[in-house]
Amino acid sequence: MTYASLTLSEQRELIKSGQVHASDLAEACYRQIERLNPTLNAFITVIPPEENKLETKAHLPLYGIPAAIKDLYNTKGVRSTSGSKFFSEYIPSEDAHVVDKIKKAGGCIIGKTNTHEIALGVTNNNPHYGACLNPWNLTRTPGGSSGGSAVAVATGMAPVALGTDTGGSIRIPASLCGVVGLKPTYGRVSLNGIMPLSWNLDHAGPLTKRVEDAALILQVISGYDPKDPASVKTLPGDFQSHMYDSIRDRKVALAIGDFIEEVTDPEILIAVRESANVLRSLGAEIHELNVDFLREAALANSLMTQADGAAFHRERMKEHPDWFGADVRQRLETGAGFTSSEYILARRTQAETRRKCDILFEEYDALILPTTPISAPVLEGEDAVERARMLTRLTAPFNLTGLPALSIPCGFTSEKLPIGLQIVSRAWNESGVLRIGYAYQEATNWHKETPPIVKAA
Repeated sequence: MTYASLTLSEQRELIKSGQVHASDLAEACYRQIERLNPTLNAFITVIPPEENKLETKAHLPLYGIPAAIKDLYNTKGVRSTSGSKFFSEYIPSEDAHVVDKIKKAGGCIIGKTNTHEIALGVTNNNPHYGACLNPWNLTRTPGGSSGGSAVAVATGMAPVALGTDTGGSIRIPASLCGVVGLKPTYGRVSLNGIMPLSWNLDHAGPLTKRVEDAALILQVISGYDPKDPASVKTLPGDFQSHMYDSIRDRKVALAIGDFIEEVTDPEILIAVRESANVLRSLGAEIHELNVDFLREAALANSLMTQADGAAFHRERMKEHPDWFGADVRQRLETGAGFTSSEYILARRTQAETRRKCDILFEEYDALILPTTPISAPVLEGEDAVERARMLTRLTAPFNLTGLPALSIPCGFTSEKLPIGLQIVSRAWNESGVLRIGYAYQEATNWHKETPPIVKAA
């Protein structure tokens, strides 16, 4: 049995019992990085073992657990590029709030993962630091913008990684790489020390191999941060104690309608319907629900993302527009061109969609739908902007509404590419999506599959 096949809690118990040393886990990850990163390019920066300083208290929840950090998060004394030429030599003097929490919980930061430039895209084809490749098929995108984090987890280069999500950037690569990705409720996890793309839509969260690991990481990184204007002071979440409860009699809405079906690959629709049947067999009530109202929400999220990104990067666009990659520059130029009326109407769509979702979740415990309407597209020869528009279609509405959303593996296409199931619930109900995700995970084996490149190594 390899360390990668164990949950974070199981790994921690091995350390606590003295059966393995914390450094053994990190060493296993470093070996994978040495073998696979030259091909997959999941990491922009690898932090040498001798530079890691661990909190050595055995009671800590992450004592000795290696973690990879998306290169959008500030890391004290370690280059933090945001996947951009502008920040190629930027070395922060402080850790991002969430990175600090990982360290104080005993986590071992082993490196900074590749990201789509400034997080504005979902192919992770970075012109400055090289493309990150999908471990299931090296000609395909891993998704983004947290592509490096998903690849690191999928291949055992790290048991956990942090990502960010503005239109699907945690859930999309989780889906395309066959891992678990959790976008918490907006305001649940601090954004302090993370390079913004949209102050209104950004979320931070974990990517892991197991649902229970995502719950553990969320337990560590969540909480109020007065230095983050978006952070919400709420009761501390308990994401683990009820995760193992039965889902019997839970009312789950299965998303249907033209918005879902007109562009979604039939193989993916079949996989999601089969997932609904698994949940039904576990006692959940499954009800079909038309969600065509989400179409306008996806469009509004795209407009706001580009406009907010253009506002944040306005000075850089004035000084060195040529330092941006072609697809990112195009999206920033588009964002800068939106009128105030267009932005105000998008914000109105945001308010209306939130209310519709509030009403929806008064009746249902959760909504399930595909994470992405297509499997991983080829990395080269495609219009990156158009690919982004397609890949974010089913994830973006839940950035606009700020609702918690989980992506878990639920099958493979005929081309052996992973399929993701997305589970969404009302605000602050991360425990609800984790409970349903865990029940589905334990009834299936999709999360146990390993990319061919790992087996070859």
